[in-house]
Amino acid sequence: MITGPIGIIFYSILLLFLPVLLAPLLKNNQRVLINASFLTASAASLLGIVAGVWTVGGAFTNRIILAAGLPDLPFHLRLDPLAGFFITVICLMSFFISVYSLGYIKGYLGRRPVTSLVIFYNLFLAGMMMVVLADDALFFLISWEVMAAASYFLVMFEDERIENRRAAFLYMIMAHIGAIAILLSFGVMAGLTAGLGGFNGYTFDAMRQAQFPIGWATTAFLLAFFGFAAKAGVVPLHVWLPEAHPVAPSNVSALMSGVMLKTAIYGIVRVTFDLLGTFPWWWGAIVLIFGLISAVMGVLYALMQHDLKRLLAYHSVENIGIILIGIGLSMIFTSFNFPMLASLALIAGLYHTMNHAVFKGLLFMGAGAVLHATNERNMEEMGGLIHRMPWTAALFLIGCVSISALPPFNGFVSEWLTFQAFLLSPALTSPLLKLLIPLGAALLALTGALAAACFVKAFGVTFLGHWRGHRMPHVHEADWFMRSGMILAAFTCLVLGVLPTFFIDWMNIIPEQLLGTKMGAGSGAFGWLWLAPVARERASYSGTIVFLGILVVVVAAYIILHVKPGAIQRVPIWDCGFGKLNERMQYNSTAFAMPIRRIFGFLFHIRERVKLTPAGAYPAVPKRLHYYLRIRDRFWGWLYRPVVEFSFWMSRRVGRLQQGRIQAYLIYSFITIIVLLVFSK
Repeated sequence: MITGPIGIIFYSILLLFLPVLLAPLLKNNQRVLINASFLTASAASLLGIVAGVWTVGGAFTNRIILAAGLPDLPFHLRLDPLAGFFITVICLMSFFISVYSLGYIKGYLGRRPVTSLVIFYNLFLAGMMMVVLADDALFFLISWEVMAAASYFLVMFEDERIENRRAAFLYMIMAHIGAIAILLSFGVMAGLTAGLGGFNGYTFDAMRQAQFPIGWATTAFLLAFFGFAAKAGVVPLHVWLPEAHPVAPSNVSALMSGVMLKTAIYGIVRVTFDLLGTFPWWWGAIVLIFGLISAVMGVLYALMQHDLKRLLAYHSVENIGIILIGIGLSMIFTSFNFPMLASLALIAGLYHTMNHAVFKGLLFMGAGAVLHATNERNMEEMGGLIHRMPWTAALFLIGCVSISALPPFNGFVSEWLTFQAFLLSPALTSPLLKLLIPLGAALLALTGALAAACFVKAFGVTFLGHWRGHRMPHVHEADWFMRSGMILAAFTCLVLGVLPTFFIDWMNIIPEQLLGTKMGAGSGAFGWLWLAPVARERASYSGTIVFLGILVVVVAAYIILHVKPGAIQRVPIWDCGFGKLNERMQYNSTAFAMPIRRIFGFLFHIRERVKLTPAGAYPAVPKRLHYYLRIRDRFWGWLYRPVVEFSFWMSRRVGRLQQGRIQAYLIYSFITIIVLLVFSK
C-alpha cells in the first residue's frame, strides 16, 4: 500500500489508465466515452494538484521502488518539492483543459470518432506525470517516450490533412533527436557514477552522490541541454513547434504549449541543479544567451503571423526563452556565490513557468473556441467576434493582458522578478557578463514591448471591428464546459498576479533545497501585501494595491459614463470624407505588423510582391490588385533544409543498390561473406 503524497500521485496515474482500458468498450457510444474519459482525467488531475501542493508546502521527499523494470533494474520514483511544483503545474492545467474538453471534443461528434484522441490524451497526461516522478534514467526515458508517442498521435488526430502528417513527422524526428541526446547525457553520468563496471549508476540518487570531472560534467550538461531544448522549442531547435501546435486539436495545443514544454524545463533544472550540482559560470551564460535569442526571435516570429494558433505557438518560444533567462541568471549567480540572487532568478524562472502554463493554456482554449465557432484560424478572415462571443472575447483579453506582462495579472510578476534579478546584479568579474547582463535586461524589455504589440494585433483583428471574411459563418458562443475551463484559467491568472507572495512563499522551499538559500527575507517579512525580492528598500511591488487602484478607476469611469443619460453616443465611423468604407478596408494583421517587418525584416526570408490586373478599356487603371507576402524562418534554410536535401541525396544513392535482379543480390551477399572472413579472427 503506497501512502502519502506520492501515493496520491501513483493512484492518480492509475486512474488515467482507466479511460484507456474502457475506450474500446465505449467506442460505439462516443458521447458517453467523452464524458467518462474527461471527467476521469479531471478527477485524476485534482488528485495530482492535492499531492503537488502538499509536497511543496510540507517540504516532503517521498520515494518508492517498483519491481516493474528490467531484471535488477527496478523503477525508482521520487516526489520532492521540485517534482511537486511541476506536478502542480501539470495537473492544474490538465484539470482546466479536461473540463474545457468536455465541450470542445463534442464538436467532433458526427464528423469523426474520438476514441484514439481519448486514449492518447490520457496517456499523454500520465506520461508527463511519470517524467516528473522518475528517479532513474531508465524510467525517465520510458516515461519520456510515452509522452512523446502519445503527443505524436494527438498531433496526427486529423490525419487526412497533409499538414498534420508533416507536422507530426517533424515533431517525432525532433523529439527523438532530443531523446538521444538525453540518453547520452544519462549514459555519461551513469557510466562515471558506476565506474563503467555495472548498472548501479542509472539511478538519480547515485548520480547525486557522484563527483564528475569538469570535462565529463560539461559533456553531460551540453547533451542534456540540447535534448531538453529540442523538446522546449528553444531557437534554433524550435521549427517543429509552430508546425505541430496549430494543427493539433486546441485542447491538445493547450496541453503541449502550456504543459508539455515545462517537462523540458523540469529536465534542465533537475540535471543542472540537482544531479550535477556544481558548474562553471559559462554554463549559465549559454542558457542565458539561448534564452535571450529565443525570447526576442519568438516574439518577432509571432508578430509576422496571421494564423492565430501559429502566433500563439511562436509565443511559446518567446516565453520559454524568458524562463531560460531566469534559469541562466540563477546558474551564473550560483557560480559567483551570490545565493540570494540565484534564488531570486530561479524563483522568477519557476514562477514564469507556472504563469506561462496558465495564460498560454487560456489563450489556446480561447483560440479553440474561435476555431470551434468559425472554423477559421486566419485572423485576416475574422473580426467583430466580440459581439457574437462576448465571454470568449473577455477571457481571451485576460490572457492577452497576462502574456503581455501588464499588471495586475500574473505575467507581470514573474517578468518583474526577472528584471529585478538583472537590475540587482552585482559587478561580476567576467567581461562577457558585464556586457551580457545589461544587454539581457534591454532585450527583455524589448520582448515585453513587442509582446504587448503582438496581442493588441491578435485581439484587435480577431475580436474588434467588423467581420473581414468573404463569407459569414454561423458564429456561436462556446458552451459552458468550454467557458468554465477558460474562466478557471482566467481567475488563476488574476490570483497569481494579485496575491504573488502566497505562491512565492509556498515555492521558496525549492531554491532552499537546490541552492541552500530562499529568495530573500524581504519577500514576506513585512506582510503578504508587498513582494520584495531582496529587501524592501531596494524594490517592492503590491499586486493587491495595483488591482484595487485599477478597479477603482474602472468603476469610477463606468459610473461617470453611465449615470448621465446620453453620455455615450454612437456615431458613424469617421471616413475622412470618402464615404465608401467597407469591411475589407479595415486594418488587418499583415498591415499591423508592417512597421515591425520593415525594421526587423533582415531576420526573416521575406517575399513580397503586388500583381495588378488592368481593366480592359482603361489599361492604366487596375481592375484588381493582388498582394502576395510570404515570410519564412531563416533557420529552416540555414540548418534544416541542407540536412533534408542531403538525406534525400543519400537515399537516392543508396536506392541504386536495389537493382531488382537476383544476380546483384547474390554479389552483395558474396562480398559481405568475403569481408567477414577477412576481418574475422
